[in-house]
Amino acid sequence: MLKFMVVLYKRSDLTREQFRRHLREIHGPLARKLPGLRKYVQNFVCADPRRKPGWDAIVELYFDDWSSMEAARASPQGTASDADVPAFADLSRTTWAAVDEVTVLV
Repeated sequence: MLKFMVVLYKRSDLTREQFRRHLREIHGPLARKLPGLRKYVQNFVCADPRRKPGWDAIVELYFDDWSSMEAARASPQGTASDADVPAFADLSRTTWAAVDEVTVLV
């Protein structure tokens, strides 16, 4: 299983609520349509006065393998999902990577 993670920063002209709503209600349904997607998780930063990570959300997308991920991105659904990201995310700071997940404790 391949895990692809996206660290998202909201656009400065959006409120926290607008960013979250767009990710949940507009972008999420687009991403769910990616062919070969096995699991999709949205993680939002909790309000905590002692911890302010700077980023606003981390998204996890799971595929069978690298080629499945690349095929999903090249698909019409992937193109539509990618085209929506600038509507809510600051692309100058948002970053992504495929990662090796190591389970330490279950």
